[in-house]
Amino acid sequence: MTFQTLDVERDAERPEVLRIWFNRPARRNAVNDRMMLEVGDVFGALQTDFTTRVVVLGGRGLSFCAGADRKRDDQPLDPPTTEREARFRNHLGRRAARAIEDCEIPTVARIQGHAAGGGCVWAVSCDFRVATTDALFWYPEIELGVPLTWAATPRLLQEIGTARARQMVMLCERVDGRRAEQWGLVHEAVEADLLDEAVQRWVERILAMPETALHMTKTQFRGYGRAFAQGDVSEADGDQIELARRLPGTKERFTAGF
Repeated sequence: MTFQTLDVERDAERPEVLRIWFNRPARRNAVNDRMMLEVGDVFGALQTDFTTRVVVLGGRGLSFCAGADRKRDDQPLDPPTTEREARFRNHLGRRAARAIEDCEIPTVARIQGHAAGGGCVWAVSCDFRVATTDALFWYPEIELGVPLTWAATPRLLQEIGTARARQMVMLCERVDGRRAEQWGLVHEAVEADLLDEAVQRWVERILAMPETALHMTKTQFRGYGRAFAQGDVSEADGDQIELARRLPGTKERFTAGF
């Protein structure tokens, strides 16, 4: 598979490790439709990859992923030809997050710079998260005048609890790596020059575990997560996004800087 927004590479020394990089560094790996489509595609394809034992998800350049790209799209998809295709497009982000979450292979997020909006959603969708102490986690959706979608809220509730999730989502709280570690949003926060070393340490811990037992246990956790998210309304994400875009002032908020 070839991609325009991702760089996929197999570790030369440990071929059982696959590294997937968001690869739009000039825009801090901001999310466009093509990236959403490609993230869903690459993680969906991993369901039949029986040689990879760990997937590391990271971002090239200064940031992991800075959320929605609010500049002109320089990698546009062809326009949708039907209403159903247009609705499918509105669900690309949720489908990508679900593909990461449902990946049969243990996943580790390598986080530096910004993990905002959709980038934060995708980081939280990973099994394990390692970040720099100055990384910034942030859901800006309410400030932009739109709801947080992509099934992000129940996933965040499960990871850090209702009180902290409410603080992050409703108040658009900026959380740095140190506080993210305290809250349980990341598993380890380290100085920037130690990030790769720390990520590799988590990779080695995963590889040291019996593969079949680990896979069975990940499947169990996924089942528990589904039970936790009962009542999840994310199937209507695309409709909520479309409705929010039509609200007065939303377009102005979205195109304005912070």
